[in-house]
Amino acid sequence: MPVVSYRSYGDRSDPQQIRITVPGWAGSSEQRVDGSHEQPWHCIPFSESARYGVELLYPFDPELHVRSVDGKVVLEADWGAPPEEGAMWPPFRAFGEDYYSYQLSLDLAAPPGWAIRCEPHPRFFTDATNSTPLAVPALIRSEWWPMINFCIFKAPPPGTTHVFRKGEPFISFICIPSEPELELLAMGREDAAQREMRSRRLSASRDALAEGTRWLSSTNTVFDGTYRNMARAARAHARQKSGE
Repeated sequence: MPVVSYRSYGDRSDPQQIRITVPGWAGSSEQRVDGSHEQPWHCIPFSESARYGVELLYPFDPELHVRSVDGKVVLEADWGAPPEEGAMWPPFRAFGEDYYSYQLSLDLAAPPGWAIRCEPHPRFFTDATNSTPLAVPALIRSEWWPMINFCIFKAPPPGTTHVFRKGEPFISFICIPSEPELELLAMGREDAAQREMRSRRLSASRDALAEGTRWLSSTNTVFDGTYRNMARAARAHARQKSGE
């Protein structure tokens, strides 16, 4: 497991592992029962993906509202005087016509062979108001780049406002291999047949695997816990195997 270290400057929040907040950006606390409305946290693949990185919380008291007006980015906040001499203030600036930047005052360092990737925070994908900032993905090769970094956000479309509020997460980072050494191949006939057989067995056993977990949401969508139960069993098997 790679160890990521960090250094930050000024009155900024330290990075922290992403927290699934319920009630909050991951949905309300409605349980998986008939009549409940489906929530983002109900989905195990989404929840596991969301926990994969670290997040930054907006550290400033003034709220920042970002809009697009006549093709230009408008940044609205009562920043006041710089908090310290020499600080880049305000920390947000327009970046061309369709983007804006934020001075992170943060350096994240990954071990050799790894890199830091900037991502939109998972709450961007759960926000029905479309007010969550949209961070532009970027890869930082920290092994040879020791600089304090900034980040870029895409400006909201006309009629929509991005809002930064103190204590709310607004960007995430994940640690990944520094080179995309991925070889993509069409599955061989034998492997494809084996996986097809496994998928058919899974489909045939789904009622048993989902026993006691099936429910009908308020939108008449059927859900069950097959994937959730199998993920739990796989983790238990991995723990048992590692303890042998």
